[in-house]
Amino acid sequence: MSRAEQPSRRTVLAAAASVAAAAVAQSVVPAVPAAAATESDPDADGTGRADPSQVEYCCWTTYSDWRTGTAAGVEAVAGDRPGVVVGTPAGSTSYTDPHTGKTATWEYGTWTGPVHRVAVPATEVIASWNADTPAGTWIKVELHGTYSDGTDTPWYVMGRWAAGDQDIRRTSVDGQGDGRSSISTDTFAIGDASTGLRLASYQLRLTLYRKPGTQLTPTVWRLGAMGSDVPDRFTVPASTPGLARELKVPRYSQEIHKGQYPEYDNGGEAWCSPTSSQMIVEYWGGRLTAAQLAWVDPSYADPQICHAARYTYDYQYAGCGNWPFNAAYAATFQDLQGVVTRLGSLTDLETLIAAGIPAMTSQSFLSSELTGAGYGTSGHLMTVIGFTADGDVIANDPFSPDDDAVRRVYARREFENIWLRTKRYNASGKVTSGTGGVCYVYFPAAPTPAQTKALAAVGLR
Repeated sequence: MSRAEQPSRRTVLAAAASVAAAAVAQSVVPAVPAAAATESDPDADGTGRADPSQVEYCCWTTYSDWRTGTAAGVEAVAGDRPGVVVGTPAGSTSYTDPHTGKTATWEYGTWTGPVHRVAVPATEVIASWNADTPAGTWIKVELHGTYSDGTDTPWYVMGRWAAGDQDIRRTSVDGQGDGRSSISTDTFAIGDASTGLRLASYQLRLTLYRKPGTQLTPTVWRLGAMGSDVPDRFTVPASTPGLARELKVPRYSQEIHKGQYPEYDNGGEAWCSPTSSQMIVEYWGGRLTAAQLAWVDPSYADPQICHAARYTYDYQYAGCGNWPFNAAYAATFQDLQGVVTRLGSLTDLETLIAAGIPAMTSQSFLSSELTGAGYGTSGHLMTVIGFTADGDVIANDPFSPDDDAVRRVYARREFENIWLRTKRYNASGKVTSGTGGVCYVYFPAAPTPAQTKALAAVGLR
């Protein structure tokens, strides 16, 4: 899931599929440089981060939050789950869907967030959101920033999104950039971080669309972004084991879906993200009805995985691996919310597991770097469900031949390094990118006090 190699992660994951299918077992890898980062203790500045100089997540979720923005045709609503909705529309516009060719007119309103000065002048920013988009509605999320030299970015589209696919095709937008930064599917990235250029502040903008002449509206409950400046590193400091617990998370294999639904990227290796998402959705009690699954071929096992693939599919990326689209999918289930962030160590994951919160990690590795995996990959999602008494990672790994084989135990040191590093050697011995600790976290809309404390400890609310 590299951003540095190309403008879209899509071809990286295509390569990952072929590498995984071949189960690369042996590679000549150059010597790894010494670690470029050092461990630090949690501080008391309110971020909860193990190293607050690297990652910051900021969000708007409360009624007061929504009232801090500038509204044009939208209004904040209170209640158990505050949000922003269409009020009296600001106007109407036409949109030609690039994936269907269909042009339609939509009423719209906008909410523009206040300028947020990033606590971590950032090389990367990933936005994520939670929303309800009934048929006849959809949303657009944009980001605008100011660089550390005082100049501005363009307004970048971070996603055009709907929970369904009857009105528009949810999509990222390729080809966005100003020569200094660009958008790689779902991620804003500085082009050359070695120059010292960073994103110093940003604004997020929502546009809510509905069919003209109706009272329909999307409702956006959460809008946030993770800004980070994780240093380049081939290895990371080892954390000390501190928890032995395993959560009872459903187990699903992506591999039993190989060849299913080519229009949603053909199952198998391409479905790690929706398969992992569905495991955690169901852990929290999210269930699909027979009516929702009626479109799936009745001969297919675990039809809910096919559903998750369809409703996380990014038509520009041509795959199901768009990180914010997966988080948004999870939040379509009642009383769930989801975010995309980076975590600092396995200690962070232990904090979540202790509070009953599983999480999904994104990593890339050679088969020789993760004992027992039996495959190598340029980008793969797993669900971390616990830790053994020795501190090793218990993961539901969807790259398994069947559901019964999904539960794996991976060596702590190996897992932590492949997940948190930003640089690695691929099967050809070339330097490529790692995700630097990218993680999906799904949790209740009304978390318990213990869950709220755990989330805050890893920089989330």
